[in-house]
Amino acid sequence: MNIGVIGVGKLGEFHTKLLTEIAHDWKDIHCAGVYDLDTKRAEEMTAKYGVTSFGSLELLARSCDAAIIATTTSSHYEIARTLLGEGLHLFIEKPITTTVEEADELIRLEKENGVHIQVGHIERFNPALRAVEAHIGRPMYIQAERLSGFSRRVTDVSVVLDLMIHDIDLVLSLIPSEIKTISASGVKVFSNELDMATARIDFVNGATANVTASRLSRNKMRKLRFFCDNPKSYASLDFATGKSEVFRLVQQDETSSKNPLKSFAARKILEQFGEIHETMRGMVLDHINPDVPKTNALRDELEHFINTVRNNTPATVSSLDGRRAIMVAGKIAEEIAANAALRE
Repeated sequence: MNIGVIGVGKLGEFHTKLLTEIAHDWKDIHCAGVYDLDTKRAEEMTAKYGVTSFGSLELLARSCDAAIIATTTSSHYEIARTLLGEGLHLFIEKPITTTVEEADELIRLEKENGVHIQVGHIERFNPALRAVEAHIGRPMYIQAERLSGFSRRVTDVSVVLDLMIHDIDLVLSLIPSEIKTISASGVKVFSNELDMATARIDFVNGATANVTASRLSRNKMRKLRFFCDNPKSYASLDFATGKSEVFRLVQQDETSSKNPLKSFAARKILEQFGEIHETMRGMVLDHINPDVPKTNALRDELEHFINTVRNNTPATVSSLDGRRAIMVAGKIAEEIAANAALRE
């Protein structure tokens, strides 16, 4: 399988590097080359990774079975439409497009040409998330915070499509319910797009998610917290450090803390929550620090994409998943615009 990379900025170079490593390990995979409007940058990739630099998108398409699109979000649609027309399978970095209408057209072309699209929502492959999924119940409240500094490379889209989209996708994947209402607010500061936004998403099944994203922060943060039913549990994830932990209320014989030392540690942790032990009614606190494997999430999602194409199986993060994420992002942006209009 010949795979090319379109767009070799910082993220595109990561893709190129990992693709050459995968090609070294998997003999049926070949990094066909790269294409970028910045020819000097493309030539740097040629020298650094020993790959071909194509002079046009069309030349790359003729040499490839699949491609990775790692360009600016605003260019995803036109590039993907061209490559789908050539019959290429596509890995499209998040978000899939800037509008639902564009996503619908790509989905139509995907079906028409019998190919696969996978969207690069990398947090689905984060080992910290995978480590806690087996231990939590049904998420009924999710709190997500994603903060970073300002970057000129992403001023073509709002912070909703730049950062918040990660957590929107995670929330949608974790809460299997239709959305009831969305409320949101945000501000523009350093760019002509939203630089900070917060949204509350209420679901038909009673679940709620509060999602905050900012590119105005001095400190980076990527955290997710769950409060769940069946069993009653709380999980905390730090995507930046890979640390995750789970607290569950279970019957004594269900606890994973059989070790007396662990049971003692769980009791000491419980004391930090105040006097809730008086309301537990015979239940015990099960404190779990899951083993988080040292994996490369970007390589993991690329390997899943390759296996999707190889085996003709559904993508882990499909084009429909990508569409739903930008649909919600669009509604959040509309809510923010409506609230801003009321203030004027």
